[in-house]
Formats: sequence, structure tokens, C-alpha cells
Amino acid sequence: MKNLHDKRQVYEKFELKEDEILPDPMAQFAAWYGEAERDSGIAEANAMCLSTLDADGCPRTRVVLLKSFDQSGLVFFTNYQSKKGRSLAEAPLACLSFFWPDMERQVIFKARLEKVSPAESDRYFGERPRGSQLGAWASPQSTEIPSREYLEASLKKYEIEFENSEIPRPAHWGGYIARPYEAEFWQGRPNRLHDRILYSLGGTSWKVHRLAP
Repeated sequence: MKNLHDKRQVYEKFELKEDEILPDPMAQFAAWYGEAERDSGIAEANAMCLSTLDADGCPRTRVVLLKSFDQSGLVFFTNYQSKKGRSLAEAPLACLSFFWPDMERQVIFKARLEKVSPAESDRYFGERPRGSQLGAWASPQSTEIPSREYLEASLKKYEIEFENSEIPRPAHWGGYIARPYEAEFWQGRPNRLHDRILYSLGGTSWKVHRLAP
């Protein structure tokens, strides 16, 4: 067994106090996201871990890319027939987390998920690179395939089919919006006495709590 006991990081860059946070978690997230994207040099500040519940009751986590957010929630896009899509059809709840190590920060959302409008999915799909558009048609995401060659042949098929035309969005591909009902902001601090601020939604207003690290 590999011993990792001595791998430690000292957290001492920032602090998080109740009198300095914004009253709405999405506004607080926007502030932190802006700093992560602007000041820290993180390559993909929008990379987030998305956890859903599989049919066997075990959570499944994967990294996806956040594509937009506002006061109403966080939006990402995927294949609706993928494992995550099937899980969300059965249980439209998810946990979304961001870790920005250069800022010594983590954000965790618990949220209810719903599909965005077809028009919004069409709009974003039309902005994607052509190769990504073709990939959405070519890949039967999360299903077993016989080989890499099968996937490449599928891509070639759609390259020929859409060679001289715009590529429409496939019906099985689109966006979700995650509407948070809980949000935790974690700021690393010395001696593992980290700051943890939890927002919980009660009716239409947010309550703020400090959690022990």
C-alpha cells in the first residue's frame, strides 16, 4: 500500500467571514468564480464534479464543464441518453462541486435538475465547434461499443451526411440547469481549521450557517 501520510498542503491564502460574504450563494459563487478565472490562472475554472445516483443506489461522479450560470442556477450540456442523463431522468437531483486548489477553495451545490428549453440547447449547440457537433451524433454515449474503429466509422458516416450543410442538434443532446437548494463554500485555513459557510434555502430566502471543519 502506498503511504501518502506525509502529503500535506498548508492553506493560508484567504479567509471567509460571515460579515464579508454576499447574501445570495449564486452571487457569492460569481465572485469566487471571477477570481478563479481571472486571478489564479486555473486552466478550466469551469470544470465541476457532477454526482448523480445510479440505479443500484451508488453515486457516480464525473467531471463536466459548466457553460453558464446566473441567479437561477448552473447550466451544462450532455447526451440525455448517457448514464448521467438516465440517472437524472430517474432522480433529478445532483451534487455539483468545484475545487480551485490555487485559491484553496471549494464550492459544493446540492441542486434540483431540469432540462433547459430546446431553444437554449439549439443556441448552444450551434456555437460548438463542428467536430464537437459531429461527435454528439457519432457517439452513443455510455453504451458499449465493439472498438475504437466503430466510433471512428460512425464519425465518418456523419461527416459525409452533413458535409455540405449545417449540423442540427440531435434530439438526444441538450442542456440541464441545476437549481441549488444548498451551497457550501469552503476556504482552506491553517491547522485544518477551515472556513465552511453553508447556505440553505428556506422557502424563498437563504439562511447562512457556519460549519465546523
